[in-house]
Amino acid sequence: VEETRRRCGEDFIIMYRLSVIDLVPDGSTREEVLDLARAIEKAGASLINSGIGWHEARVPTIVTSVPRAAFAEVTRQVKNVVSIPVVASNRINDPDTAERIIASGQADAVSMARPLLADSEFVNKAAEGRADEINTCIACNQACLDHTFELKRASCLVNPRACHETELVYLRTATPKKVAVVGAGPAGLACATVAAERGHDVTLFDQAGEIGGQFNMAKVIPGKEEFHETLRYFQKRIERTGVKVVLNRRVESDELEREGFQEIVIATGVSPRRPGIDGIDHAKVVSYVDVLRGKVQVGERVAIIGAGGIGFDVAEFLAEAPRDGAQPLPEWLAEWGVDFNADTRGGLVDKHPETPARKIYLLQRKESTPGKGLGKTSGWVHRATLKHRNVEMLPGCSYDRIDDHGLHITQNDKQGLLEVDQVVICAGQESLRELYQEGAANHHLIGGADLAAELDAKRAIKQGSELAARL
Repeated sequence: VEETRRRCGEDFIIMYRLSVIDLVPDGSTREEVLDLARAIEKAGASLINSGIGWHEARVPTIVTSVPRAAFAEVTRQVKNVVSIPVVASNRINDPDTAERIIASGQADAVSMARPLLADSEFVNKAAEGRADEINTCIACNQACLDHTFELKRASCLVNPRACHETELVYLRTATPKKVAVVGAGPAGLACATVAAERGHDVTLFDQAGEIGGQFNMAKVIPGKEEFHETLRYFQKRIERTGVKVVLNRRVESDELEREGFQEIVIATGVSPRRPGIDGIDHAKVVSYVDVLRGKVQVGERVAIIGAGGIGFDVAEFLAEAPRDGAQPLPEWLAEWGVDFNADTRGGLVDKHPETPARKIYLLQRKESTPGKGLGKTSGWVHRATLKHRNVEMLPGCSYDRIDDHGLHITQNDKQGLLEVDQVVICAGQESLRELYQEGAANHHLIGGADLAAELDAKRAIKQGSELAARL
């Protein structure tokens, strides 16, 4: 820093990225961090920017489940010992949170990266009092960091135009059409709003009483409360683009033809698959849909069949006691063993996760480690969270039968019985596409209706947006 200052002169801005909490064993103590901050100021830095944790840290710092602005307090500690400006970072994704950090004196400025992929107009919208129009970063990392780690171009789940601005272009149409989009999940919402923005006359149908589709289940998963923001954004987009929304209505093909729609987009999503297990119709068996929508009472002992993304979500939903809103920061810090005030190395202390709400078994047929297919950035967090909740993960299982006693399985050639109150089925999905007319030039399939793989909002929103750009 001293040499950089000497060569560049007094007017050159030098921002120093300081690890304000290491979150790794044998990392810096609190006093060592503050001593380094003082030394960096003395050496001639213009600003100090907060680095939070190392890549090797086993404490999440950027995923959805991390409370907003979780680490602003350690930034304040640095700010208190230096006179140069200090910048806060990590999980700051809306203007109110940023303003609160600055107003409370925790930092002089905030830095953001992913929120500007989600919405490149973030700052302009905030300055113009249009914060409700911001496409909020939900910290999923699926199209930004996960892509980067796979040497793919970074983008954004909620904004597929990010880093594709010259390829995915929403030009005003010269020939407006009457367009029907059936299904108001992520794919349908993206397609309907982009098509309307381009000047098409769009009607969006859904048999449910609210927009959102599978996002309405995702938003109730502990740690995924940010998904509310995506639905808030799409609702605002619907209002601004003039999409006509028809809810609580299951449309038929002849109705769409009768009403004269020139383009028909089928975005009807998926239905849960029921595997062929002896006893699949037993009263103990319930669907993940009914569990997440609160339609069934779940007992104290549960087996979940299927350890993909949905299985993990259901396990987290059932393992954590119900609460209003996101996990409070003190509780989150206790769960992950972090103390901002302790002078321990790396800021780490003993973990104190909350008591699990239920005894849960998470099973899969594959021999591989459960959760292996989850995202590179967030998969380890989900696995660790379930470990905190004492969820027992059982790979390599065959499901023999379900009866009054529970779920009978075979694992490693040994038969066993899981004495459970419920068996939750998370064993994949099947596309809902009965409205689709194969070969009809004006019929289009997107989202889960097109491909019923693991629920994939990234693909659904991208596919819906790209189709709307072509109509």
